[in-house]
Amino acid sequence: MNYQPSIWAIIIFFSFVAFVLLISRYFAKRSQSTKGFYTAGGSIPWVVNGIAFAGDYLSAASFLGICGMIAFYGFDGFLYSIGYLAGWMVALFVVAEPLKRMGKYTFADALDSKFKSKGIKIAAGISTLIVSVFYLIPQMVGAGSLVTPLLGWPHWLGVILVGAVVIIIVATAGMASTTYVQFLKGALLIIFSFILVFLVLNKGLITDEYDTLEVDSAAADGISLVDTNYTVENEWTVGDHLFAAVRSADGDRTVWAYNADKGILEETLSITNKSDGSVLYNGAPEEEGKFHQVGNLTDIRGVPNTETGAVGPFEFLGIIKESTVVRWDKAIVMDDGDKITVYYQRPTSGKEVLQPGLKFPLDTTKNKLNFISLMLALFFGTAALPHILIRYYTVKNPAAARKSTIVAIVGIGFFYILTLFLGFGSMVGGALDLTNSNMSAPLLANNFSVAIFAIISAIAFATVLGTVSGLLVASSGAVVHDLVGSGKKKMSEKMEVGIGKIAAIGVGGIAIVLGILFKNLNVSYLVGWAFAVAASANLPAIIMVLFWKKTSAKGVIASIIVGLVSAMIIILLSQSTYNDVYHLVDVTAPMPIDNPAIISVPLSFLTLIVVSLMTKKKEDEAKALKNGASAKA
Repeated sequence: MNYQPSIWAIIIFFSFVAFVLLISRYFAKRSQSTKGFYTAGGSIPWVVNGIAFAGDYLSAASFLGICGMIAFYGFDGFLYSIGYLAGWMVALFVVAEPLKRMGKYTFADALDSKFKSKGIKIAAGISTLIVSVFYLIPQMVGAGSLVTPLLGWPHWLGVILVGAVVIIIVATAGMASTTYVQFLKGALLIIFSFILVFLVLNKGLITDEYDTLEVDSAAADGISLVDTNYTVENEWTVGDHLFAAVRSADGDRTVWAYNADKGILEETLSITNKSDGSVLYNGAPEEEGKFHQVGNLTDIRGVPNTETGAVGPFEFLGIIKESTVVRWDKAIVMDDGDKITVYYQRPTSGKEVLQPGLKFPLDTTKNKLNFISLMLALFFGTAALPHILIRYYTVKNPAAARKSTIVAIVGIGFFYILTLFLGFGSMVGGALDLTNSNMSAPLLANNFSVAIFAIISAIAFATVLGTVSGLLVASSGAVVHDLVGSGKKKMSEKMEVGIGKIAAIGVGGIAIVLGILFKNLNVSYLVGWAFAVAASANLPAIIMVLFWKKTSAKGVIASIIVGLVSAMIIILLSQSTYNDVYHLVDVTAPMPIDNPAIISVPLSFLTLIVVSLMTKKKEDEAKALKNGASAKA
């Protein structure tokens, strides 16, 4: 996309960032003690904590990733919203109050409260770090995606910017600042997303047409055109689609897709990577302008060239269901040593868009297992995310933890309903950047006004700031409290806070590097990894410690390690990772499925049960012997 930054957008954006930094400075004085730095002194009101919960959870994956998924794949993208929200039922009814009673700074406190085991502390600390890093990647990717249209900066510079700001927030003020940043951006995100949905519904639905060329014939000897101002220079077949390179009379050379049903060539968008290193967008040099935004209806209830005017929410979805949506797909062809990436039209009935199957087709056993595995990860991962779990320690008591969870569910649920209209609004409202699905919601805002775009982008950027700062607090707590603090030497509070700040800087640096490397992936897809690892490594241990009396310390350690390792192996050796991360599209990956939870979660539970049954008796005997020796002394 050829983004043109606006001075007003820049002013609004940096004003918002400056305000966030002022909040950080204000709360810095309250963060001198260990409790103040990691849990804000346990003094956060439950209403504020509930909105902060929502702000923490409504990350780049929710606003950027889910809206993009819906915009590109219809209802299947909304399944992420359903999975994310359903996970809060586990958090509310299973985890919230018991965790508050058992913990102090990190979720490892809760796991270790009955055992006093250094092994649990270390295993849980490592798990927290790995899950946090997996979750940090999509946040940084989202941050980089935002600054490109807003400020005109390259993706990598945006990643560095958010990393630097968040490190300042965490290193100076810890959880107190993080909480109020999350509270602010959570409330603003919900409010302005509602405003954006109102604008979408008020505008209604409009059809649009793309350029076409009439084909005279498409016989075995090649395509010929009716319009003699265009000449077909090359043709390719990819799967069931035929593409043609066409040169116009004024010398422009572009790629078109053949529509056999209509007997025409249809406009496409294409990127040509020239062998000399230059890049062409639709046949023009890069500096002459990249892609334009796309995404429209070709007809409304069978009628082309029409519009609806303002509509209600149910009418909006009903009209889409009875109309034809222009979705876009991608193919890669080679042309005399140059690689051409072609984005071509795929007209789809609105009924098909509004039902599952475009992203997650359930036509094979493998696809069914993948889908079930993803839903398991989203459902069980929420209650096991470290930056979510530590928020229970910022309120005064278990009742406040429960109330804040209810507030969070209400706010998050309302927002996820809004994502349905934001996503479909982008799909049919000409707000798609085919090279970056994460930009659908901000570009939708840009269709209405620069001011709305700037505010939405600034809030989305603050969304990233809040989530990343929460993750850095969780990570630094794991380093100090669970890893370094598990040693024999007792640290002073000043030393703990100091090491925590250094750890936050280190983890933030790692996140910056990974955010740059993974820039082309959808953030919801990346967050699915974090949920899968959290669900596999953390949740089985939490559930069994809370509700199974025969759980042993060695069982918890083994469960965390097995869940962590098995989930990571499946992710790193899956076909999606081979295709999208390693770029080994022609290599068959060792793992048949992409989402590990269906294997790694049961394996983690089973490991804990087996190891606990084998070791519980010996641990009890050793504990009794130790207590007896202490009593005699």
